[in-house]
Amino acid sequence: MSDDTVRCESEPSAFQVGLRRPYMDATADHDDRDSSDESVDDARPHTSDPFDVTTVLVPVDGSDEAMHAVEYAVSVAERYGARVHALYVLDPETVRRSAPGEPDDDAIAAASEGFMDAARDVAADRVELTHSSAYGFSPTMKSRHPGSVVLDAAADAEVDFVVVPREPGGEANELLGRAAEYVLQYATEPVLSV
Repeated sequence: MSDDTVRCESEPSAFQVGLRRPYMDATADHDDRDSSDESVDDARPHTSDPFDVTTVLVPVDGSDEAMHAVEYAVSVAERYGARVHALYVLDPETVRRSAPGEPDDDAIAAASEGFMDAARDVAADRVELTHSSAYGFSPTMKSRHPGSVVLDAAADAEVDFVVVPREPGGEANELLGRAAEYVLQYATEPVLSV
C-alpha cells in the first residue's frame, strides 16, 4: 500500500481509497522513468505547501451508508492528522411528524445520540470527533436544498475535506442522496463520495 492510500482499520481489505495530494508527481508510480532525467523534474509542478486537512466533514442521517461514510472520514482524518465533524442531518418528514416535547422528539434525539456514540467508537483513539445537528431544509425558505445546509455547515466549521454517503441505488429522493449530489456539484473543498 502506498503512503497515499487511506485504509479503514476496521475492515482493511474492504475500505481502500486512493487519495492523491494535489500536485503530486504523476510519474511517481512509474518505475521505468529515470529519476535523474532533469526534463521530468522540470515538468513537475512544485509547491511548498502540502495538501493540508485539519477538519473532515461527514453529513450523516443514522443509516448504514452514513456509518460507512464515517469510517472513510475517520480514515482520511487519521491519514492527515485531522479531526472529523459529523453533521447529523434531519429530514423534513421526521421533523414534521414530531411536535416539540412529544415522544417522537425524544426518539429522534435518542437515535441521533445512538448513532453518534457508534461514530465515536469508530473514531476512538484514532481522531477527534465532534458533531452537530441541522435540518436538511430551511423552515423559512421553501427552496433551500439539503446540500446547501451541508455546504453552509462546511463553511461555518471551516472544513478542508467532505465525505458524503451515497444511498444504495442513488435514490434521488433520499435526503443525503440529494445532499451528496449538490455537494459534489458545488463544494469548493475536495469531496469523497462513498
